[in-house]
Amino acid sequence: MNYLTTHAKKRTQQRGIPKLMIELLQRFGKRAYDHHGGVIRYLDKAARRAVEKYIGTHAFRRMHEYFDAYIVESTDSGGIITCGHRYAGLNTH
Repeated sequence: MNYLTTHAKKRTQQRGIPKLMIELLQRFGKRAYDHHGGVIRYLDKAARRAVEKYIGTHAFRRMHEYFDAYIVESTDSGGIITCGHRYAGLNTH
C-alpha cells in the first residue's frame, strides 16, 4: 500500500473509509487523471466484479456502503493525497 499523507489519514478517519477499502481501490480501482497532478481511483462495475471475486460474495455484500469511495494519488510520488465518497460523477475533463 502506498503511504497516506497526513491529510489523507485525517480524511479516511473523518469519512469512515476502512484501510481495506483503500487497499482494494489501489489494487482494483479504475484510474482517471484529474489533470492537476493526481490520479483518481474508484470502483466501476468491472472493478467491483474483480473485488467480489477476490474477497468473496459474503464480504463483498457487507462492504457495499464503501463502494462509492475514491482515492486521489499523486502522479509524482504515488502517495495517497486524499479520499472521499462520490456523490456525483467524476469530473476528469
